[in-house]
Amino acid sequence: MELATIEELEAPTMEIPQATQPEIKTIPEKMIAQNLNCFFGKTQAIKNVTLSIPTQKVLAIIGPSGCGKSTFLRSLNRMHEVAGGTMTGTVLLDGLNIYDSDPVVVRRRVGMVFQKANPFPMMSIFDNVAAGLRLNGLGDKNKVNEIVERSLKQAALWDEVKDSLNKSGMSLSGGQQQRLCIARTLAVDPEVVLMDEPASALDPISTAKIEELIYDLKKNYTITIVTHNMQQAARVSDYTAFFYVGELIEVDDTKTMFTAPRKKRTEDYITGRFG
Repeated sequence: MELATIEELEAPTMEIPQATQPEIKTIPEKMIAQNLNCFFGKTQAIKNVTLSIPTQKVLAIIGPSGCGKSTFLRSLNRMHEVAGGTMTGTVLLDGLNIYDSDPVVVRRRVGMVFQKANPFPMMSIFDNVAAGLRLNGLGDKNKVNEIVERSLKQAALWDEVKDSLNKSGMSLSGGQQQRLCIARTLAVDPEVVLMDEPASALDPISTAKIEELIYDLKKNYTITIVTHNMQQAARVSDYTAFFYVGELIEVDDTKTMFTAPRKKRTEDYITGRFG
């Protein structure tokens, strides 16, 4: 396949072809973004993106910095609104438009794990995980204890903290803090888990634990992950979507995306010609 020249990549009038998703449509869809446009003031960050997110699979979103990956991810649970963003189009969750729903309910069903671990600094490990349960009105102490233990086990953290649940969440290592945040997200029983570069600030051992965790979690959750690390995308995801300057260029099963991309620009990015 012929590679692009630098001049072609920089040409401002180059027409970007419509993204294709030949395989993903055969998988039951948990969420669907349809003709989604996201703005911050007059700046358009996402441009007419239509993308299906398959049930209990891992979808990785790749692309260079500033291409709209995180904005798209945050639009899936209305977090971009917190930063003053606006949108047009629809995002369907089990066929219902999340923009016609209470954002608190949406964020309970579609959880978010951020790039930088953010345990609540004044809370213990236990209370960090239980925070969402209490906020939602769960007062049964035994039930809270049960869910906290289950969530820490799901996040592969229980064995490391079970004897120190009253210690501050900030006392944990960086990798443990990120898994604590994942446990906090899982405690409110979401259906979809969004992860915005969850391992980018971690050491290789902690990164491997997060990747193993993602692989295990997809048995029960639908997961979408943003990552700059294409090797990570290849390891953990079932499908990969490539974004560029706010547009979805291509989406396919991960093996096909990394071995035989259909779009020239996708190949140029994957092979390191730009990014």
